[in-house]
Amino acid sequence: MSKEQAELRRWLEEVTDPELSAELLSIRNEEKEVHERFYRSLEFGTGGLRGELGAGTNRMNIYTVRQATQGFAAYLLTQDEKPSAAISYDSRHQSDVFARETARVLAANGIKVYLYPHLMPTPALSFAVLDRHCTGGVMVTASHNPARYNGYKAYAADGAQISGHVAAAVSEEIEKTDIFRDVKLADFEEALADGRIEYIGDALIERYYAAVMAQALRPELGKAAGLRLVYTPLNGSGLVPVMTVLKRMGHTDITVVPEQEQPNGDFPTCPYPNPEILEAMQLGLNLCEKLGADLLLATDPDSDRVGTAVLQNGTPRLISGNEMGVLLLDYICRTRLELHKMPENPVAVRSIVSTTMTDAIAAHYGVEMRQVLTGFKYIGEQIAHLEAEGHPERFIFGFEESYGYLAGGYVRDKDAVVASMLICEMAAFYRTKGISLIEARKRMYDEYGVYFNKLDTFTCEGESGMERMSEIMSDLRTNTPKTIGGLTVTRFEDYLASTSVDTATGAKTMLTLPKSDVLTFKLTDGASVIIRPSGTEPKIKAYYTTTGTTKAEAAALEKTISDDFAKILGF
Repeated sequence: MSKEQAELRRWLEEVTDPELSAELLSIRNEEKEVHERFYRSLEFGTGGLRGELGAGTNRMNIYTVRQATQGFAAYLLTQDEKPSAAISYDSRHQSDVFARETARVLAANGIKVYLYPHLMPTPALSFAVLDRHCTGGVMVTASHNPARYNGYKAYAADGAQISGHVAAAVSEEIEKTDIFRDVKLADFEEALADGRIEYIGDALIERYYAAVMAQALRPELGKAAGLRLVYTPLNGSGLVPVMTVLKRMGHTDITVVPEQEQPNGDFPTCPYPNPEILEAMQLGLNLCEKLGADLLLATDPDSDRVGTAVLQNGTPRLISGNEMGVLLLDYICRTRLELHKMPENPVAVRSIVSTTMTDAIAAHYGVEMRQVLTGFKYIGEQIAHLEAEGHPERFIFGFEESYGYLAGGYVRDKDAVVASMLICEMAAFYRTKGISLIEARKRMYDEYGVYFNKLDTFTCEGESGMERMSEIMSDLRTNTPKTIGGLTVTRFEDYLASTSVDTATGAKTMLTLPKSDVLTFKLTDGASVIIRPSGTEPKIKAYYTTTGTTKAEAAALEKTISDDFAKILGF
């Protein structure tokens, strides 16, 4: 009997949940299915847990959630004499169930739990951790993954997602925890009655809204501009917080995409509820065009990302994550200087895969631009460093190209609520100048040069996919390409080895950022390619940056580079 079949038999004996039991019985004779569900346990990393819903050690279910939470509880108990944790959840299937099960395990381990009574977005979880001075937190979500996925993100006391060494410590505890025998479990209603679990009240939620609105620079513009807005929460958790803040800021003409308004874990109109994907935005784009709306906003299921489109000559035009990042950075810097609200020695932060155009903008305004690894926790770390130095006000903006933005240090994660507010404020401001965001973008290109950024994702599903991603990264390290798209590789950077090599001379320097499975190829003509395996999806991601005198020129160069790189990768 194989290891997988033995584990299946054990689950059939131990599982009491009727739906999971029925699922196990239905697949017991399907060798491939049994293997995929039991060949490994879900990996607990810096992003916490994430996987397909279903029965098995390699799936998200109440048993894998309980086991992971028992491991997380063991870690939290080492951090505080009286540990506490906040919990929130989004609209995905089983999110509310997993949130309750997480609360039950934490409470049984003597950890005070603050639980949102209804779905709330990721930034609200980060806020609760900080507001209640918690030892940690859990956000039940699979972010923008398809409907068949769920997961949870684990947070530390600083309100940011856990770091690598914490994830390793938790993972070690999980491995020592038998999924059925070693998990402590409290009765939910009893724990609620005796105060071990406490629902988060309206007062904290109001403090979150106040913290968001405090980041507005020109709050009077909301009412005065008269923007016509279309908004879609993509059936996720953004509806109430985003609409609450926008209305309080004076925006009254807001139409919500009806098919995507209410929470729905099936995401019936967008199989991939990700504002980076055109299909997810299509209903909003259609409504925007029909109504002649000025701006479309779309937040992902846990409302930490927001995508946008602007109506130009009657046609909605998408704005990429990088483009919105530079627009917001320029607007925030310009406005703070004009209103005398710029702090001394201001700091902005971007991920290494985000556009280098931000560097030129930051330099123009005298802002220090810090670069960090992919993952908003690293931006959160920079805010924490500034706070520890006694100058949290120095942080003015952070962003990732994947539609993640933050202004203000009230949370330590990206926040689509504050981003939606600031995007609307910025659009209102430019309206007073007689231009759209598209025109504002063109003016920035004229001032700073044309930067073209594109992301390619290559899907690698299942066990074989994981092996393929590992082989690709290994091969690139041992057989580093000398040219990509006809351009010479001038510098090769390996963030796992912490080395940067000048390919012409062989001279090697050390990288100062934490180790990570990321490779960078810097090319002639200011172009670059960055590649990394996703930490949350079965995908390998390639990021391309090109420059040119026109957007068409930069785009053409990018296509040449990306086509060649795909061949190098074997896709």
